[in-house]
Amino acid sequence: MKELIAKRYIKALKSGSMKSFEETASFFSSLAESFKDDKFIKIIDNPSISEKDKAEILLAAASSAKSNKINNLIKLLAEHKRINIIPAIALGMKKELANSRKTYQGFIYSDNAIDKKLISELSVGLSKKLDATISLTFIKNDFDGIKVNVEDLGVEINFSKARINSQLIEHIVKAI
Repeated sequence: MKELIAKRYIKALKSGSMKSFEETASFFSSLAESFKDDKFIKIIDNPSISEKDKAEILLAAASSAKSNKINNLIKLLAEHKRINIIPAIALGMKKELANSRKTYQGFIYSDNAIDKKLISELSVGLSKKLDATISLTFIKNDFDGIKVNVEDLGVEINFSKARINSQLIEHIVKAI
């Protein structure tokens, strides 16, 4: 639900110049980090603190941006009691920037360590295949095989040892 509401605000912010959109996205990304702090969330979620006071706190944080667009958006969000969608706005703006630049972040999951050269080769190969710039990060987990996931593009490739073994057995059984 928050993402749908955030899309409307992002669409309005996107109507300006790309540079302005990038600056606003950068500001909202840093502001969204505040929502990871428990003390900050207690203040924002506290019903005894007025929306005007919450807006003043956010406007004080926004003073460094020196942007009327950001100030007006914060006032609008506070007025409509939608301050909590700021992280969704930041995430949506990050995705919009990635789409416009065609740069995406992906992850490689495996239970075995993968050297940086192979990660680089996978990144280059996917970039050529998908006509975008893709940077991959390795995350070690308990997946028995290799899984590559670029969520923003909806791409997931995986090679599971168990699946390959079962397909091999199936093929042998069919051949007999």
